[in-house]
Amino acid sequence: MRVLIADDSAFMRKVLTQMFSSGRGFEVVGTARNGVDAVAKVKELDPDIVTMDVEMPEMNGLTALRKIRAEHGRTRPAVLMCSTLTAEGSQTAILALNAGAADVIAKEHLGVGEENEAFRAELLSKVRAIGLHVSRASRPDAPKPHVPERLSSATVRTRGLDAVVIGSSTGGPPVLERIVESLDGRPTAPIFIAQHMPALFTKSLATRLDGVGAATVKLAEDGERAAPGTVYIAEGGKHLRVRQSRGEVRLEVSSTPADALYKPSVNELFSSAASVYGRRALGVMLTGMGDDGCEGARAMHAAGAQIVAQTAESCVVYGMPRAVVEAGVATAAMGIEQIGSLVSQASGCIGAGLRRTA
Repeated sequence: MRVLIADDSAFMRKVLTQMFSSGRGFEVVGTARNGVDAVAKVKELDPDIVTMDVEMPEMNGLTALRKIRAEHGRTRPAVLMCSTLTAEGSQTAILALNAGAADVIAKEHLGVGEENEAFRAELLSKVRAIGLHVSRASRPDAPKPHVPERLSSATVRTRGLDAVVIGSSTGGPPVLERIVESLDGRPTAPIFIAQHMPALFTKSLATRLDGVGAATVKLAEDGERAAPGTVYIAEGGKHLRVRQSRGEVRLEVSSTPADALYKPSVNELFSSAASVYGRRALGVMLTGMGDDGCEGARAMHAAGAQIVAQTAESCVVYGMPRAVVEAGVATAAMGIEQIGSLVSQASGCIGAGLRRTA
């Protein structure tokens, strides 16, 4: 996997090069000092992946990304934005995701020690997952993931639903924006989203999504009542669950379980929705690597809920939807536009309620 590193810091270029050198299957083919240099090196070196700093002199990462996408299409090379945890950096990173970046990673604590090792593991796993998808998609003879025909033609029930729960990871923010944009008026059922992202990025994501449609979009707060017409984003680093309390649905935002691989965990959100809403919830599994959400989807399926998986060809990484499909708990497989239309219909049917036990 051919990697180009674009960062204005010589220290960062050195650290990232060492990290890729320590992993199997990576070749750093070059480095770039700014966006202008990055655009030129992409033409010269033809990398599979570009790690792109957000804030750089002469040309920032967002502008460089737009030029790369305009000149090389939407797929290859894939671009991973590397941002410091600043308000400006995180907002630009969200814009970059909507402009075609595959994912974003926070590099706030790079240096030495355990935090450095955790970043290395995250970096290599993200690049490996994105790169494998890009290499497969670019092969003309690449076999398509097997999706049962019934999933492509399935009819999904949109009446009698009290909530929509969405799980998302790599490549998810642009899809979430399309979904929020597609909401036809103010939804009458709440929508809950677990997107794998650091805390400041989820805050920037909620702020951006709040301005693109009729729905109110906000970060979930512990103990608040689930209000109709509101889209709740789980805060990065914490889990979001729904709980039944004194005849109403309330949100629980918590750091436990602390040992969860992903925080927020889609499994935690989906499992709680199964307990509270049962068959009156719709689960949507969007693009992302790994299988977070699969066990939660199983719980929802067992409770009678429907699960919709994003189609492989519309995913940046077909990991989380694939896990749900292969587990046999997906009701249907849909592209982005279909999912947006479905969520709009499903969230506008009736207001928030509790699982019926009779």
